[in-house]
Formats: sequence, C-alpha cells, structure tokens
Amino acid sequence: MNLLLVFLFMANADSTHAKPAFSAKTPAFKYGEWIPSKYTCMGKDISPRIVFKNVPKNAKSIAIIADDPDAPMGTWVHWVIYNIPPDSEHIPEAFPKKMKVGKICQGKNDFGKYGYGGPCPPGGVHRYFFKIYILDTVFECQKKMDKETLLKLMKGHIIAQDTIMGRFGKVKM
Repeated sequence: MNLLLVFLFMANADSTHAKPAFSAKTPAFKYGEWIPSKYTCMGKDISPRIVFKNVPKNAKSIAIIADDPDAPMGTWVHWVIYNIPPDSEHIPEAFPKKMKVGKICQGKNDFGKYGYGGPCPPGGVHRYFFKIYILDTVFECQKKMDKETLLKLMKGHIIAQDTIMGRFGKVKM
C-alpha cells in the first residue's frame, strides 16, 4: 500500500515539471471573436500578428494555413506561409505579400496571389481558421506551392499544432 502512494506521489510530481504545450495566439482578436476590419478587404487587408509560445526544441520550421470553410464554393484559402524559423517568437503584422521574405516562403492563396488575403465574404458571417503547424523539416520554396501541396509535404512531419479562429462578415449600412 505504501509503495502505491509513493508511486502516485512521484507521478504527480513529474507532471508538474512538464513543459507547457505549444500555443499560438494573435493580439488582434480572441478565439471565436470578430476579426477587426483592418485585417480584411474592408480595411487595409494586412495579416495579423501571430505569436508562438513554447515551440518544441526539435522543431525545424513553422507553417500557417489560413482558410474559410464557410465559403459558398468550398473552403477558401487566405494564406499559406511556411519555413518560418522555429526560434521566431511571432510573424509580424502586415507581413509582406511576396513569395519569399528572407528564409520564409509563401504559397498562393485562392485570390491567386502570394501572401495573405484577408477575409472578404460575399455575405453572411464566416469563420476563419489560422492553423499553425510546428514541423520537423524545412521545405524548398516553390512557385506552385498551395495549401494542398503543403499539406501533402507536411504529412508525417507535424510535431505540434494549434488553431486560431476568428469571424467576419460584411455589415450592410
């Protein structure tokens, strides 16, 4: 009986020293809240700042895919960005809309452009998911990189992930 108590105490003691799990957040909005218009087609159409916490030590890169599953013609891709260095603490607001910025690469969104394309729903309120992936590899920058290609490349390389979700809809005046 005493041995069982010692074991339970040791198991609980070890769990208090566990490293916190990876997480991602944006100071622009809280999960499930309204995305400010400056990050949409109704404003400046700039990307929000994405902050990374507790990136695992064995990470080689970070990728983000942002999309809208509520689009009338199927999921609409707003952002494909990859090869973010794992020691990055964040991706800054208004990240340049270029295929390559330093070591960081961006694929084409469904607007047919590199970089971030903000929410711009034709009607109704939509959900926008920013999926952040911690990877054990780095990929070559590719002109034809898109969401589907990146997802295929990432298979078997995802160490951790988190999701940020915001909502947006055009308001009629």
